[in-house]
Amino acid sequence: EVRLRVGKRILDLQQSLNEALEVQRYQAQHDLLTGIFNHAKILNILEKELYRARRQNSNLAIIMGDLDHFKKVNDTYGHVAGDAVLAEVARRMKNNIRLYDSVGRYGGEEFLLVLPGCSTEEAIIIANRILESISQEAVMFNSTPIAVTISLGVAMKAVGDEKTTTAELVQLADAALYKAKQNGRNRVEQAAEPSP
Repeated sequence: EVRLRVGKRILDLQQSLNEALEVQRYQAQHDLLTGIFNHAKILNILEKELYRARRQNSNLAIIMGDLDHFKKVNDTYGHVAGDAVLAEVARRMKNNIRLYDSVGRYGGEEFLLVLPGCSTEEAIIIANRILESISQEAVMFNSTPIAVTISLGVAMKAVGDEKTTTAELVQLADAALYKAKQNGRNRVEQAAEPSP
């Protein structure tokens, strides 16, 4: 009887330890506010997908998104409302990507999406779907509608491109995002494709 109780106690402790490790692993890889991947994890995913795309000689698209005038949301409605907006934007992004795509919080109000095996045309369609899902329906916070828009930049690693690095791909998407901001915000812009 005593050995049975000790054995059960050991099993319970082992299960508790496993659960704690699982929580710790989740927290190390996810942004706790939005539930999507954090900066380090999304870059790790991008690195792996870029390597796979080279090995399989396939496309890889990324999308960099940045909420327009987000500081104004925080200043007008408060940081709790701003956090609610970020969480809702992340949810809408997840709902508008394919099962094998990944989305992460790149920083502040910036997001990075990794789209393996995705053509430029498909990436632009996905980016526009995300843009519409965010801009066409206000985020509700305590019964207050908060209108939000996003600017998105799309960049590609095309078939045959063996030299574009993760940093260069992110830089291309960021430049396209900057172009979207310069051209009036609430829009999608495409980066010039790197030469193979």
